[in-house]
Amino acid sequence: MPRATAIAPAPIGPAGMGNDQISRRNFVKIAAYIYATAGIKMPDSKKTMLEGRLRRRMRALSLPSLDAYCDHIFVDGGLDAEALHLLNAVTTNKTDFFREPQHFDYLESTILPDMIERRVDRIRAWSAACSTGMEPYTLAMVLDNWATNRGGPSYGILATDLDTDVLEAARTGIYPKEAVEPVPHTLRRYIATSRDSRRSEVRIVPALRSAIGFARMNLMDERYPVGDPMHLIFCRNVLIYFDKPTQRKVVSRLIECLVPGGYLFLGHAESVAGHDLPLQQVANTVFKRS
Repeated sequence: MPRATAIAPAPIGPAGMGNDQISRRNFVKIAAYIYATAGIKMPDSKKTMLEGRLRRRMRALSLPSLDAYCDHIFVDGGLDAEALHLLNAVTTNKTDFFREPQHFDYLESTILPDMIERRVDRIRAWSAACSTGMEPYTLAMVLDNWATNRGGPSYGILATDLDTDVLEAARTGIYPKEAVEPVPHTLRRYIATSRDSRRSEVRIVPALRSAIGFARMNLMDERYPVGDPMHLIFCRNVLIYFDKPTQRKVVSRLIECLVPGGYLFLGHAESVAGHDLPLQQVANTVFKRS
């Protein structure tokens, strides 16, 4: 396989409580904290979902109710220790290999030839909300396959997420067999199967895992410590959880992390229309920095 290197960021309760509900006052308080910290809006329609996810934390801390959990973090000084677990609980981690495959088709048919023409000798890519790692591993397969067949360029990938639990899963690169069904057979060499036929798991091969650096990052931060500017940024199906002002701030910061002529990929339901940003749309939800 061609030489690939990971990109590292720059330095910088009791049973039987299933029907317990959070008070209106505490829901508003937690929703405000989540919005201020992670940019995720929690409308009233998400209250039941939030309660279900926080019950796991309530039980883990042996607290008698969701309101007792809120008192623990907001009144009794437990927020610093609990903040990471709270944010992990509320993030959404839907992902698949080769999700929105037209993006990877466009990458191969148009963007990579453009990189060759511009004599880019090493492609820097960032999966800005990588979840359990299926997106950056998909990207690595495409880049590595291209480099193998054409003798370069080399590449490095940074993969970040707010949720530390999914990052840990991503680092292992272990998935159920059915999860890799979308991977084309021409790329199955990047997936190792267990010698034990009873195991229904597969693992991404070590050479591909070593090409990706995983790190926690909050897109609400004022700056993104990604090091040198990126040629490719995937930030797909994240903006839909933000309001318009937050979307603009996040996209503006992502653009700052792109080289001139670099590409930003958004999710199929996302847009930068009306934000007056230095981006040119070149394909469906694919944008090039002006």
